[in-house]
Amino acid sequence: MLRNLGIDFRFMDPEIDESYPDELNLRMVPAFLSEKKANAVSALLKFDELLISADTIVLLEKRIYGKPLDEEDARQMLKDLSGKMHEVITGVTLKNQEKSLTFSEVTKVYFTDLSEEVIDFYIKKYQPLDKAGAYGIQDWFGYVGIEKIHGCWYNVMGLPTSRLVKELREFGYEISPV
Repeated sequence: MLRNLGIDFRFMDPEIDESYPDELNLRMVPAFLSEKKANAVSALLKFDELLISADTIVLLEKRIYGKPLDEEDARQMLKDLSGKMHEVITGVTLKNQEKSLTFSEVTKVYFTDLSEEVIDFYIKKYQPLDKAGAYGIQDWFGYVGIEKIHGCWYNVMGLPTSRLVKELREFGYEISPV
């Protein structure tokens, strides 16, 4: 997504403990974790570099669904989400050597009722073990499992791009239209 926005970048994968304080409001977890990731690698920033970190969760009925542990966990997640509305929340942190900004974006996602056959097919064919909530809106599941969304489609993929561009401009970075 960053490449499609015309942003040159290098990827850093901080090895962090993704725990958070028990008293933290669950809607604030992605922002907390994006800041934690940014802080873990900020010492590696060069003078003119901007760091963009993000973390995405799926929130259903006061329960966070992260990446599934295995296929059975993915199956249970999709069963839990079936026929219901959940929120996808992404926290994004922008940081350079002078300042930092963190924001969150929320998208409401409505699932259709999912049969066990659909769930099993999706897990076997698409292996969604690297995705919060065990699904990707951009793949086959988005065509058959999602009834509607309210909010940013790209947020469900893990990065609210239009909000990111707005916040980058306010942070002092202009995105080239080329």
